[in-house]
Amino acid sequence: MNITKNVEDYLKAIFYLTQEFEFEKVGTNQLAEHLGLSPASVSVMIKKMKDRDLVDYQKYGKISLTGSGHMIALRLVRKHRLWETFLHRHMNFSWDEVHEVAHQLEHIHSPKLIRELDNFLGNPKRDPHGDVIPDEDGSFIMPSKKSLAELKAGDLCKLVSVKDNSAVFLKYVTQLGLALSSEIEVQEIREFDGSMLISYDGKKENVSNMFAESIYVELL
Repeated sequence: MNITKNVEDYLKAIFYLTQEFEFEKVGTNQLAEHLGLSPASVSVMIKKMKDRDLVDYQKYGKISLTGSGHMIALRLVRKHRLWETFLHRHMNFSWDEVHEVAHQLEHIHSPKLIRELDNFLGNPKRDPHGDVIPDEDGSFIMPSKKSLAELKAGDLCKLVSVKDNSAVFLKYVTQLGLALSSEIEVQEIREFDGSMLISYDGKKENVSNMFAESIYVELL
């Protein structure tokens, strides 16, 4: 089946919204906002994708991936995260620089290339942002995630992944001196706005509730 780059972007966006935000289905407006497109143009594309059995969709209803659409999206996610890992490990790209380049590389259609890339990297399980890399056969287990915002004062945790992969957010995390595996202790939570005082690596920092909701942690 010949799948264009545009269709692949739609499939990966639907996959991301349903997996990351645990939505069973995605609304047209929600998908349009995520892709930066108009709802009208998204509706036209979704109808075409439905005709190709890539999505389930009824007029004025919500969108979900079919089995074939889900598998294509998984392969895209796998390629994207392997390329991010390669760029970060071997090409001197920081974790806030890898996304855009990996987005270009993920559309290369060569199963052998991706298989050899995976082997070259030592079959990594997670990418530079802590996200799980699907297996070649599409096996993918979404780990249970807890955001920093869900913790209480006194909790000790480890940063394991980020919800927001945007360059501006990742640069901010780096500027704070945090990275994957950083150990964080919640010192105080302000009832007024949910902001936190956290400590790590011998220093303390005030962070917003938005920040706390954007990183995933594992309790220690």
